[in-house]
Amino acid sequence: MRDRATAASLVARDDPGAGTAVRVGVDAAVPADGLLVADAVADALAAEGVGVLRVRAEDFLRPRSVRLSRGPADPDAGYEAWTDHLALRREVLDPLGPGGSGRWLPTLWDPGRDRATRAPREVAAPGSVLVLDGPFLLRWETADAIDLGVHLDVSAAAVRRRLQGDDADRVVGAWARYLAETDPAPRADLVVRAEDPRRPALLTGDAPSAWA
Repeated sequence: MRDRATAASLVARDDPGAGTAVRVGVDAAVPADGLLVADAVADALAAEGVGVLRVRAEDFLRPRSVRLSRGPADPDAGYEAWTDHLALRREVLDPLGPGGSGRWLPTLWDPGRDRATRAPREVAAPGSVLVLDGPFLLRWETADAIDLGVHLDVSAAAVRRRLQGDDADRVVGAWARYLAETDPAPRADLVVRAEDPRRPALLTGDAPSAWA
């Protein structure tokens, strides 16, 4: 789609500088939304002949005992303990950035089996583009390790339409805290309204947030 192609075009023109790869983060409350947009950006880049490295934050979750220590619906656990953002930085973002080794880890944790994936490290070719999707990517742990941030703006009502039960309660509360504490939209390079992720709309700087 046009807005995703815009993001891909910006990335393709970017300069990774001293880093191995341009690091793109798609910051999304709903995992399926981040998957849809990030995959579209990755496909558009690949079509332009760019080497793409694809990573999902869902493959860097913490163990089930940590995630669920306060129950599956707890928003503070969703914000603080669900995704291992420091591992994402250590194993993916920093190795691909300036001064990094270029050796990165595509996955860390298998949530289905609740154990480490033991995936081998891969070596990125210079000039690659990392496309990472996940929640809270513009928070302090990872914000300065992302070269181009795409923030998906979505309302609480839209989150509840796409998630159910404990997942909806956890994500709505955690995302509200993220917005209040971090204010990610001004930090992003692109803000995309994702009430319907199949029809994203690129927002201008003065457009209001959909969150309510």
